[in-house]
Amino acid sequence: MSEDIKVDLELDLKGLLCPMPMVKVSQKIGDVPVGGVIRAVATDPGSMADIPAWAKSTGNEVLSAGKEGDEYVFLVKRAK
Repeated sequence: MSEDIKVDLELDLKGLLCPMPMVKVSQKIGDVPVGGVIRAVATDPGSMADIPAWAKSTGNEVLSAGKEGDEYVFLVKRAK
């Protein structure tokens, strides 16, 4: 994770199954300001496809997506 990115909201999505991690990010993106960043941590491998696909379809930006141990960690920037 980049240390210089300010995270506005942390989401613990561990234990949720597809498509719920993406749904929760979608529901919470409006809680951060435009340009704000959500850090989401999930355990469902499907989130690696779902969250970037959702971001692309909604115009938001995935700053990073990767696996850390058994967890999938995303930084999602609100675009609008």
